[in-house]
Amino acid sequence: MRPAPHLLMLVPAAMAAAPTAHAVSYLAIPQAQAAVFPSAERFVDAKAHLTDDQRDAIKKLSGVRQREPEQPVWRVEQGGKQVGWFFIDEVVGKHEFITYALGTTLDGHVTGIEILDYRETYGFQVREASWRQNFQGKSLADPLQLDSDVPNITGATLSCRNVTNGVKRLLALQRIALTDAK
Repeated sequence: MRPAPHLLMLVPAAMAAAPTAHAVSYLAIPQAQAAVFPSAERFVDAKAHLTDDQRDAIKKLSGVRQREPEQPVWRVEQGGKQVGWFFIDEVVGKHEFITYALGTTLDGHVTGIEILDYRETYGFQVREASWRQNFQGKSLADPLQLDSDVPNITGATLSCRNVTNGVKRLLALQRIALTDAK
């Protein structure tokens, strides 16, 4: 059975109207590690294996669900001592995942955030240093809420909100699962 000719004319119009995701890889993990911890001498794989109870506690503390039971984490070392934690995480933008890196001090303050991969058509402004610097020094003692202590970017609201929530979740993960794992 052949499609009606008038329906075939709709296909190109529908394809032209559909937004396409624009994937951009900005940094590899070693580059992000160097950007977030420029003085670090070593990054030691310390992947967090979370129990269901820990995942529940993370959600309770941060208000954000920890989707996966494993979280990529590295111990950051300098001068033979641990100086912080480095995380790789993904959050959903509007439709696609945003891969980002987060660095924290041992006492749970943000040292930096970098966007590694951005796969959305809109909202790429979360990559701008001026926005990412809003996280510098933040901890779970801060609200970490969009339009409160983290500004929104017009046209990037979902990306801003989800990265902000992801940072809050990782800070909660650090407190619950990594505080005694030095």
